[in-house]
Amino acid sequence: MKRNNIERSRHLRKNQTEGEMKLWSVLRNRSLEGAKFRRQFSVGRYILDFYSPEYKLAIEADGGQHYDEINKKRDERRGKELDQIGIRVLRFSNTDILNNIDGVCKVIIENIK
Repeated sequence: MKRNNIERSRHLRKNQTEGEMKLWSVLRNRSLEGAKFRRQFSVGRYILDFYSPEYKLAIEADGGQHYDEINKKRDERRGKELDQIGIRVLRFSNTDILNNIDGVCKVIIENIK
C-alpha cells in the first residue's frame, strides 16, 4: 500500500492531542498484548491516529468536533471505506481516553485477540 501524506503525518505526530498522548503511552513499544501500533499512519487518502498492520486495526481518538452532524457522516463514510479494504476502526472520545484508559485498553485487547 503506497503511503501518502507523510509530511502531514509528521506534523500530526508533533502536535498530538492530550488524548492521543495518553493512548500512545499505552500502545507504544508493543506494550499492549505485544501488538505493534504506528501513530498518524497514512492509508490511502486517510491518516489514522493509530494503526496495527498486523491486526488491520485502526484506533481513532476523537475530539468534540467529531460529534457534530457533518463530521459524524464523514467519519461514517471513512469507516466504511476503510472496512472495504479490511481495516476495522475503533473510535474513542478523548474524554473516555483521559478518564477511562483501562476500559479503552480492554476494548482494544478484545479486538486484537
